[in-house]
Amino acid sequence: MALVPYEEGGGWAARQLHSPSATFHFASRTIRLQQDWRRLGVAAVVWDAAVVLCSYLEMESIDLRDQSVIELGAGTGLLGIVVTLLGTKEPAGVRALYSTHCARVTITDRAAALELLESNVQENLPPELRPRAVVKELTWGKDLDNFPPGAFDFILGADIVYLEETFAELLQTLEHLCSEQTVILLSCRIRYERDLKFLKMLRARFSVYEVHYDSSKDVHIYKAQRGSRKDDF
Repeated sequence: MALVPYEEGGGWAARQLHSPSATFHFASRTIRLQQDWRRLGVAAVVWDAAVVLCSYLEMESIDLRDQSVIELGAGTGLLGIVVTLLGTKEPAGVRALYSTHCARVTITDRAAALELLESNVQENLPPELRPRAVVKELTWGKDLDNFPPGAFDFILGADIVYLEETFAELLQTLEHLCSEQTVILLSCRIRYERDLKFLKMLRARFSVYEVHYDSSKDVHIYKAQRGSRKDDF
């Protein structure tokens, strides 16, 4: 779950990261995101783990309507934007309505990333959905008083662990935000031994199961919950 540094001239993947924008198609919409590697580095580009988690949520038709969702380390905002859009979709044959039954999405990152994040969210959500997605500052382990404990149905993160010294703060944050019913979904690529160390630390506090593996991108999705539950969605 660690991010790999990319150097200039590092091939196609590096060129994609250094591109000023990236385009995706989810929830029947085209999403165009601004990137800013030079100014913000890893916080301002779209990583494969975010794309895979977006695809998983859409393909599995996970019902996000009327759910309270928070994304940690949102970066460019792709995942939070897609969750907001998916959280408005009604079952087949039912007319979609932007109502109180839509997902309530909190999209978080550190202060330096918020300007780009807010801009991407505003640009890619229709006006009637923008109030459903709130961008907030969250530094793990430090801003927890600004978030009610146990208030979220889903906690999402895509490639959010890249510094071993933040592991304890991230776990503290997860414990603060989740209740017994909360589902945590973490999407990651296992690159280093420390990534496995984080999973071991996570399993010491939560029940953790791998629910998806994308072999084409080498990305795993783990589901975590308190206690020994292994609930289906």
